[in-house]
Amino acid sequence: MEILKRNLGQSNRLWEQAIKVIMDGTQLYSKGPKINVKGVSPIYLKRGKGSHVWDVDGSEYIDYGMAVGSMLLGYCYPAIDDAINKQLKDGTNFSLVHPLEVELANLLVDIIPSAEKMRFLNTGSEATTAAVRIARAYTGREGIIRSYYHGWHDWCVANTDYNAGIPKSLREIVYYPEFNDVAGYKKIFEEHGEDIAAVIMEPIEFTKPNDNFLSNVKDLAHKYGSLLIFDEVSTGFRFDLGGAQKYFNITPDMSTFGKAIANGMPISAVVGRDEIFDNVQDNIFISSTFGGATLGFAAAIANINEIQENNVVKYIWKIGDKLKTIFNEIIGENELTDTMKCIGLPPRLNLSFKPVNQISDVELKSLVMQEMVKRGVLFTWTIFTSFSHSDEDFDITIEAFSDTINVCKKALNDNNISKYLEGEPVVPIL
Repeated sequence: MEILKRNLGQSNRLWEQAIKVIMDGTQLYSKGPKINVKGVSPIYLKRGKGSHVWDVDGSEYIDYGMAVGSMLLGYCYPAIDDAINKQLKDGTNFSLVHPLEVELANLLVDIIPSAEKMRFLNTGSEATTAAVRIARAYTGREGIIRSYYHGWHDWCVANTDYNAGIPKSLREIVYYPEFNDVAGYKKIFEEHGEDIAAVIMEPIEFTKPNDNFLSNVKDLAHKYGSLLIFDEVSTGFRFDLGGAQKYFNITPDMSTFGKAIANGMPISAVVGRDEIFDNVQDNIFISSTFGGATLGFAAAIANINEIQENNVVKYIWKIGDKLKTIFNEIIGENELTDTMKCIGLPPRLNLSFKPVNQISDVELKSLVMQEMVKRGVLFTWTIFTSFSHSDEDFDITIEAFSDTINVCKKALNDNNISKYLEGEPVVPIL
C-alpha cells in the first residue's frame, strides 16, 4: 500500500504557539500529541465528514478515534446538523428552562433501564462527579470504590500520579480494585463497608465481565447499603440504545451518559431511581449555566431518533466484529498472537500488546499507530467505529493494517524498534 505524501508543517507550527499560551497545549489529554506519535501523526484536525477527517495541512484520514468516541453517527451527520441549525435560529441558551429538556428526559426514561429521574450537565466528568455527590448525599457516607477512569475531578484522580492540588485526605476514601476481581471488591467492603457510599464502574472496559461479576458487585454494594453507579459515558448508546446495562441486563442505581449521547455536542446526564433523587434534591447543589444549553438537547434528540430508525447499534456491532476478526487473523497469519491482539467487544476495541525482549508494549503500540497514519488511517488509543464507516473504509483499513503488521514483524525480528519508529513514542496518560 502506498505511503501518503504528507506535510505536518502547519500542525507543528500551531503546536509551538499552543504550548506557549495553553497549559499542556490541549484541553483534553486524549487529543494531545503525547498519545499520538509526535513527528508522524498530525496534531491539529480542521474538519470532518462522515468517518473522514482532514488535518490543517490538508491530508485526509479515515478516523477511528471519532472525537474520543463521541461521534457515533459520524462527523457533520445531516440529521444532527439540521437539528442544531434549526435550534440555533431560536437560541442557544435562555434565562429560563427550555422544553427540549423535558423532551430529552422523557426519551431517556423510555430507553435506559436505570433512568427514572435525571440531571443534565455538559461533560462526562461533570456527570460522574454529580453521581458521586448524589450517592454521598443519599447514603451519608464518603467512601467511593472506582474503576479505571471516570474523568478529571478530585475524587477520581486523588490516588493517581496526577494528584497535585488535591487534598491528601481524599486518597484515604477512594479505592481502586481490579475489574473482574470480586474478591478485591469484597475485601474493601469487609474492611470499609460502613463508609462506602457507592461503587462507580464502567460495566465493561476492554475485558468482558465474567462469572456474573457485575451482578456480584451489585449484590455486594447493596449488602453493605451502598449504591451501584454505571459510568456509561463511553459505553452508552454504543453497546445498546439503553447502554451496556441493557446489553448485560444489569440495572444499576444510577448511571452516567455523555460522549455519544448527542453525536459530539457537549451534553451529559446522570440518571437513576426516583427515590434517590427525591431524597437529596432539597439539600444538594448541582447547578450549571450551560447545563440547559439547547443545541446539545436538540442534537441528542435527533441522535436518538437516528439510532432507533436506522438500527445504528446493530451496524456498530457488525463492523466492529468484522474489524476485530480480520485484525486478529492478520496477526495470527504473521505468528504474532503472543505479542498483540485486538480485544474488547465490537463497539469499543483496543489493540493490546506485550513487551518482547527490549521492545516495550507502548513502543509496539506506537509503531502500529505510526504505520497506520502514514497510510491514511488515524488510530488513537481506543478504536471506535461509527455508522459512517463504509465498506471502502474497511477495505483500506485492512490493507493498511496488513502492511503495518509486516513492519512490526520486521522490527521484532530485528529486536530494534528505534530503527522503525520515526517519531516520539506514545506517552500513556494514566
